[in-house]
This record gives sequence, C-alpha cells and structure tokens, in this order.
Amino acid sequence: MIAALRRRRFPTRWITYLLLLLAAIFFLGPVYLVVVTALKEPAEIRLATAWHLPERWHWESFAIAWEAFGSGLRNSLVLAVTATVISAMLGSLNGYVLSKWRFPGANIIFPLMLFGMFIPYQSILIPLFQFLRDVGLYGGLPGLILTHVVYGLPITTLIFRNFYAEIPDEMLEAGKIDGAGFFGLYARIVFPLSVSGFVVVVIWQFTQIWNEFLFAVTLTRRASAPITVALAQLAGGEAVRWNLPMAGAILAALPTLIIYIILGRYFIRGLLAGSVKG
Repeated sequence: MIAALRRRRFPTRWITYLLLLLAAIFFLGPVYLVVVTALKEPAEIRLATAWHLPERWHWESFAIAWEAFGSGLRNSLVLAVTATVISAMLGSLNGYVLSKWRFPGANIIFPLMLFGMFIPYQSILIPLFQFLRDVGLYGGLPGLILTHVVYGLPITTLIFRNFYAEIPDEMLEAGKIDGAGFFGLYARIVFPLSVSGFVVVVIWQFTQIWNEFLFAVTLTRRASAPITVALAQLAGGEAVRWNLPMAGAILAALPTLIIYIILGRYFIRGLLAGSVKG
C-alpha cells in the first residue's frame, strides 16, 4: 500500500520539480543576459547574438562603470545605512509604545501613521521639494535621508508593533517591579528580543531605499546623487555602450544581494513573527 502511494507521488513530484526548473530558467534569463552583455565588447553587442557568450571576457566594463558612479555608490551606502538605522530605531520605539504603553488616542494615531504607507510619492513631491528648500536641506543627502526616514516610519512601526504584541506583559511587569523605567524596559527586555524584527526592517528598508529613484533624482544635486541616478545617467545618450549600463546594474545590485544572502533565512521567520497571536 505504502509502495503504491509512493509510486503515485513519484510522477507528481517530478512534474513539480520540472515546473520549478522552468520557472527558475524564466526568471534567471534576464540575469544571464545582463551578465553576458556586461562581459562583451561594445562592437560585439548585437541583437542577433544577444544570448551568445562573449568571444573574449571584457572585464574592463566593470572598472569603467565603477569609475563612472563610484561616488554614487558611496552616496547610496551613506543614504541607505543611515536612513535604515534611524527608521528602524524610531519604528522600534513607536512599536514599543503603541503595543505596551497604552495612552489616550493610541487607536487613532496608529491608523493615521499607517495611512502614510498608502500615500504615493508623486502626490507629495512638489510640497516636499518646497519644504526641503525652505529648511535648507534640498540638494544634499540629509534631506533625502529625512525623506526616507519619514516615509519608512509607517511600515517599520507596523512590523515592530505586531512583533512586540507577542512579548508577554508579565515580563514588563516584572521589570517594573525591579525598578526599570520606560527606557530600562526597552533596553533590557524589548530590544534584546527584537532581532527577528530588526532583520525584517533592515532588509525591507535597505532594499527600498537603495532602489528608489524618484526622490533621488528630484531632491538631490549631481554631487549627492545616489547610485540609481548615476546608473540612469550612465545609460543616457544617443549611442549607448550597453556593456557599461549592464556592468553598472550588476555592481548596483550587489549590496542588496549580499544583504539577502546574509539575512535572507531570517526574513520570513521575522516577517511572520507577530502575525499569529495566542
């Protein structure tokens, strides 16, 4: 009986593997095209031979691309790391307050904060530009960092609030009895239990900020432009040397890829934390 069931599952399993393999090939096809194009010489790049391997590995494309937007890469690292850390810490404190320190109006403030998640970038671009110009933050990284921190607070607050809701109130009550106050409870009890929540927020925020283009191109000047703007400028012009934008795209994707490789296994675990209570 068991052997018969195994024989029935055998074809289904292999069909599933085949479908997964086809899906992987479909999604990895563009990645292959980007890599082989980046490794070709400009004269070798033609539509008829787009899928062919390069006749000679042209590694110089990566060196030229690095020189073209090395400053943009540094700007993006400063922007993404700073904005991610600040928004993660503020979101953690917001989630801590909204989940464990009830106060009048909390049920109104939290939905209003979440409403910020649904405001399109385009709808507030002009007033945001005018505000940053009036306060003297337009054109540089500080204004862009502030923008991403404010726009990231709704999602970071939501993630941490759901995560902290699972922490038993008895643990905080025991800390209060031992004399811990607001920040003492956070530093000694809540923060050490927040690793999974911080992993989710760091991956989410870093990826969103690193890949964002609209704010970057409209709120910064050339010297402070992040890598997405530099990459768009690298691909501009009438006669595009396509090996350079492709090499630049690979270099631009490496930081987020490294983040996912290092922290990816914790992402789903942290994302589901707080989704089921009780």
